Amino acid sequence: MASNEITIPQPVNYIADAWSESPTVDGVWNVDPNTREPVHRSVTTAPGDLDRALRHAERVYDIARWDEDARRERAAMLERVAAIVETRTEDIARTDSLTSGAPIGVTRKVAAFLPARIRAAASDLVNIPRVTALAAGGRDVRLYKVPWGPAAILTPWNGPSFIPAAKIASAMAAGCPVILKPSEHAPGSAQIVVECFVEAGLPSGALQLVHGAGDVGARLTADSRVKVVSFTGGPGAGRAIARAAAEDFKVLQLELGGNNPVLVLDDADLDVAADGILDGLTKLNGQWCEGPGKILTHRGLAGPLLEALTERISKLVVGHSLDESTEIGPISNAPHFQTLRSRIEGLRELGAAVHGPARLPELDGFFLSPTIAAGAEPARATAELFGPVASLHAVDSDEQALRIANAHPSGLDAYVFGADTERAIDVGSRLLAGEVRVNGAKLADLGEESAQSFWGPAGIGGHGPAESVRVFCGDRVVGVDSPDLPL
Repeated sequence: MASNEITIPQPVNYIADAWSESPTVDGVWNVDPNTREPVHRSVTTAPGDLDRALRHAERVYDIARWDEDARRERAAMLERVAAIVETRTEDIARTDSLTSGAPIGVTRKVAAFLPARIRAAASDLVNIPRVTALAAGGRDVRLYKVPWGPAAILTPWNGPSFIPAAKIASAMAAGCPVILKPSEHAPGSAQIVVECFVEAGLPSGALQLVHGAGDVGARLTADSRVKVVSFTGGPGAGRAIARAAAEDFKVLQLELGGNNPVLVLDDADLDVAADGILDGLTKLNGQWCEGPGKILTHRGLAGPLLEALTERISKLVVGHSLDESTEIGPISNAPHFQTLRSRIEGLRELGAAVHGPARLPELDGFFLSPTIAAGAEPARATAELFGPVASLHAVDSDEQALRIANAHPSGLDAYVFGADTERAIDVGSRLLAGEVRVNGAKLADLGEESAQSFWGPAGIGGHGPAESVRVFCGDRVVGVDSPDLPL
């Protein structure tokens, strides 16, 4: 068992190349999700400080210098960041665990991957040309990849270190000055990540950090000095950002999640399906936007699958997120804990039988047994659950499962379990989702060239190796015109 003692410092802002105190919110504390004990005061950013950050980002934005030396200098800086992050992985893992509730064994794996993700952005800087000569009959015509300008990056509490690190690295590789606002529920990990970037020696204004809740995010994303917004979070905030961005047509990348469907075909291996669903249901305590939500299983497998899932859930070790033996920890924060309990009750009111057999620890935290709610009308079970909760519904055919899944699509992820992989892939190709996994529920990209669009309510844009830096750049073609062109 690891020590459960950890101190998360009071969050502070990093504005105009200097650390500065963040105002506290009266009577509001960030708490340990394992015990509900206060960890630090909740903080915000004063309007004047936010304006100072925006002025600084606008002042330092420079698209002029993208020669070979400049690219290599910035790539070398990202390599230094990655090396510094390697010395802080245990701090990051423990802070992640204490803010998201995910078990320390999981957050260590996430933290260990951060340097590789940052180095990937450095590699893109060196290897992806920023200026390309176009074929134009001997005339000098060039295509430039130009950073859009100041970027607002808003990150969620469920990926408190990885998402900030990945998005900052991509935006900085593109050349956009970054203003980062992490979730008010999990500011500590993002602050460690920013500390690593600052220690590596940043160009002035390349990165700033502001703290606060939705009001700070709203002011930031609505400001005309911000040219691109990258947001991962809930659909309500995503819609508000999209409305604000429409005023000056900002570039948007919005990953909003959904109630991701799981199709269990009539030839599925029961153990493969149960193991895969449970893996997805409990990964990051089920608090990930691509996790399984609505299980649509062939009627003949519905009973055996429910039994297999509940048997596996009953054996899970639910405990303090910093305990080495814990397999699933608490829900991250009080508002989401209440939301999940409300959604479970909502499924019960729709006629579902609720099964949550895991034994909970004797701690006063936000603990919840992984839960299967079986038997509700599938057309009405549409809410994103975003936790260790899934609904289970019997269907009579692949076509019926596809109709139900696509009637209220998540647009983000989906899953298909079946022994005949050709058939399973064919079914998966007809689901309205950006990524469909067959016979598994892992988190990493399916392949090296994976690309995933956010379909429908899942958001705007997408992600994947080629998308990460590209979203922060626009195309500009510059060249010599010709009187010989036909029109």
